[in-house]
Amino acid sequence: MTTIIRKTALTIAGTAIIGGAIAAPAAAFAGSPTTDRPNGGRELSIRYEAQPNFYYCGPAAARNALTAIDKNPSVDEAARHMGTTEAGTNSATDITRYLNKETGNKYRTIEIPTPKADDKQTDTLRADIIKTVNDGRAVVANIAGTTTDTNGTPHSFEGGHYISVVGYRDNGHTVKIADSANPNQASYWITTDNLADWIATRGYSTS
Repeated sequence: MTTIIRKTALTIAGTAIIGGAIAAPAAAFAGSPTTDRPNGGRELSIRYEAQPNFYYCGPAAARNALTAIDKNPSVDEAARHMGTTEAGTNSATDITRYLNKETGNKYRTIEIPTPKADDKQTDTLRADIIKTVNDGRAVVANIAGTTTDTNGTPHSFEGGHYISVVGYRDNGHTVKIADSANPNQASYWITTDNLADWIATRGYSTS
């Protein structure tokens, strides 16, 4: 039995706070259930919402992922099933358990237990994202640390965070992130190499 290192997601930095609560507007990505992209890619349509507080990134990431298959659970419902508290959501296995409840056991948890992803782990992540997105579902990843997107913008979550992966291009070498932390940076593209290292020591939920 493998153990995913517990580094829960407390997302404070980079959030839009209004009246003590994190703003949570809804917005749609793309214009159809799936959109084929040039250079071997595909992008899912989701109904994005930002997380309503600093510790709901796990429920928000799972909720955003589920909208790709036309489900629209509340983040409170997701949080109850995951056991989310003000300490966050314990690990990717809790996300997987909830996603399986909603999808009929379509998900499994994959670990990247090392401090940095190796080539095999990165290739596995790439293949998992392609398969899951091609099946019409999003991947949910538990990440920590700082990475840089393809526009050169840094994204830093030293205490941990959860994100949804909702598309890929360049035959899976670049992936689209739906990030509930900041509605002003609701989506961005990063390389799969960077994503694998961002997940390192944690895990992700995939088909």
